[in-house]
Amino acid sequence: MNEQHLSKRLQKVVSYLPEGTRLADIGSDHAYLPCYAVLNGQASYAIAGEVVEGPFQSAKKQVEKLQLAEQIHVRKGDGLSVLTAEDQIDTIVIAGMGGSLIRSILEKDPSKLAGVKRLVLQPNLAAHKLRSWAETNQFALIAEAILMEDQKIYEILVLEKTEQPVHYTEKECFFGPFLLAEKNEAFRAKWLHEKENWQKIIQTIEEKSGAHAENQPKLKELTHKIQLVEDVIV
Repeated sequence: MNEQHLSKRLQKVVSYLPEGTRLADIGSDHAYLPCYAVLNGQASYAIAGEVVEGPFQSAKKQVEKLQLAEQIHVRKGDGLSVLTAEDQIDTIVIAGMGGSLIRSILEKDPSKLAGVKRLVLQPNLAAHKLRSWAETNQFALIAEAILMEDQKIYEILVLEKTEQPVHYTEKECFFGPFLLAEKNEAFRAKWLHEKENWQKIIQTIEEKSGAHAENQPKLKELTHKIQLVEDVIV
């Protein structure tokens, strides 16, 4: 993978960027995504944010090599702290992290989202935590994708700022309203695999410690999740 040829996952992420956007890629790693977006005219300006020294230096070298330093600023910092009001960022990408971490980044400094119109988020797990965050922060899902690459399954959520109330049912929040409507092969593979894992956990708990009272909340939670999957995948 490089600035000319992104992974299937990141290519899908880029496809959701508005043309000419002012982009922030948080956790940018080698800055391949912002470089690709600028080189292909999808971003007019970009911030590549990275908190870890190694990837930060890699991103700087990548941007300098491509002579894009005027259009892409590489900054070291935690989450949205790398952004300033002067950047006029309208789209933020956060990809390749857990849903809980992405949510904590969004929650840490809400003022950084003031001018942001679109979020493109690719959580490696716990996407439902981002959908529940959207409900209370005036962002609405406008698209979702789920795909398989190198034997791994990835979800992508596209959120836009809205003034309208946002509410998702339990199943929509858990599975994703757009993904739930499509139920493609990757969706089915993901949730059948999750169901199998939960069943194994239940079996392990019951074999090791039986139906003790302290196990009941966890068993109830897992059983409920299994039932949700069975309800949507026939």
